[in-house]
Amino acid sequence: MASGHRHVSSGSDGGDLLLDEKKRKRMLSNRESARRSRMRKQKQIEDLAEEAGRLQSENDFLKQKIKATEDAYTEMEAANNVVRAQTMELKDRLRFLNSVVKNAEDANGRSNDMSLFSDPLLKPWFMPHSNYALIASNDMLMH
Repeated sequence: MASGHRHVSSGSDGGDLLLDEKKRKRMLSNRESARRSRMRKQKQIEDLAEEAGRLQSENDFLKQKIKATEDAYTEMEAANNVVRAQTMELKDRLRFLNSVVKNAEDANGRSNDMSLFSDPLLKPWFMPHSNYALIASNDMLMH
């Protein structure tokens, strides 16, 4: 009969007991090894979940930073468009004033010592007060 229990015979009592003891120790060792393996796997899962949470937080932070930068860019682009429009309007006024001065000189038949107004926007290196430095900081971009 094939059963899981060994019947101890009178001739080999010590041998069967020794095999049973080895089998019991091996089973305990296997159980302990399986328990450690489950613990390692659980720790690995916890570590991965923690890393996923950290990466998600970092991703959210970067998305917010990108959004703030895009908003600042849009705001600066709108301000630049206003400045461009004002520049064009001032150039047109300057051309008009230059033509008025030219017509006045032609009508008087003489040339005044007063030279025509120059356009400092076309030659910024001749602009008065051009030695002022413009300083931009990251704070300007974050608002």
